[in-house]
Amino acid sequence: MKIVSSYHTYEIKIGNCIDYIEKNYKEGDLVIYDLNIPLQLGNVIKYGIVSSEKEKEFTELFKIIKFMSDNNFNKNNKIFAFGGGVIQDICGFISSIYHRGLDWVFIPSTLISQGDSCIGGKTSINFNNFKNQLGNIYPPKEICIDIDLLKSLPQEHINSGLGEMLHYFIFSSKENFIFFNENMQNKNYLSLISKSLEIKKSVIEIDEKEGGIRKLFNYGHTFGHAIESISDYKIPHGVAVAMGMDLSNYISFRIGILPKEIYLEIKKTINKITDKFDCDDVERFYEIIKTDKKNSSRHIKPILCGGYGNLVQHSFTYDSELLTFIKEYFKNE
Repeated sequence: MKIVSSYHTYEIKIGNCIDYIEKNYKEGDLVIYDLNIPLQLGNVIKYGIVSSEKEKEFTELFKIIKFMSDNNFNKNNKIFAFGGGVIQDICGFISSIYHRGLDWVFIPSTLISQGDSCIGGKTSINFNNFKNQLGNIYPPKEICIDIDLLKSLPQEHINSGLGEMLHYFIFSSKENFIFFNENMQNKNYLSLISKSLEIKKSVIEIDEKEGGIRKLFNYGHTFGHAIESISDYKIPHGVAVAMGMDLSNYISFRIGILPKEIYLEIKKTINKITDKFDCDDVERFYEIIKTDKKNSSRHIKPILCGGYGNLVQHSFTYDSELLTFIKEYFKNE
């Protein structure tokens, strides 16, 4: 699969990740990897990170940049990013600013990064304890997907990938929602990855910088990011997004744009991915929602659902009925 970007066209390859690195690594390149992955590579320069949201804090990036400078990393070198979404965000962001931009390649090690974030080019860094406040769009030069990396993942990480990919299938059609359920049940992850990337590719190639239809991919994320934050990031990102979709759907049902049967149908699928989430402080949860970077002029602008293939952006004022709906939702849960 090739992705056409205004920056450059980049390609997704399927294969063994170690073979890929050994074949493409050149002297002076840097491998930045998740320390949870047992990396068995020979003579390469490498930098390990304990993958966590803390590592995405802007101030933490200075350590990596200093390491690169100390090792005389230059514009002719490239970064191999080996890990999940945290590694991707860090490497993509640093690559975009170091020497005004250098090449990087991505070896996604999680289902969420293989089936979603590996394409699209978004890089997001946390700032002042708020998620994804800084960033830009800077896609890799190439992506290598090694499906065998999924075999060692705990179930919560698989669920995180499923939760994130689900929003593409709801975005596209009822047929693709059925496809998702069938392949999730059969654990046919390669088919889910391929279809998820195919759906995302069809949108990002016409709206790379999120000026129009790509905004709909924020479905579940306004509330999902708040769930991550209020849980102190104990809930994996994709699981939180699935929970956020359920809350979006409830609000959609309450304002009359989503039929109850579809709300319950999607909820049944989401419940296979998530556990129950009890929010003890809805007022604080609401304050976190107000910090979402997609808000403007005292308006909260979540993506709501009018049915399969029918996502819409809705605008609520801070003093609207939105807080009432959220309180209802958590009370009913």
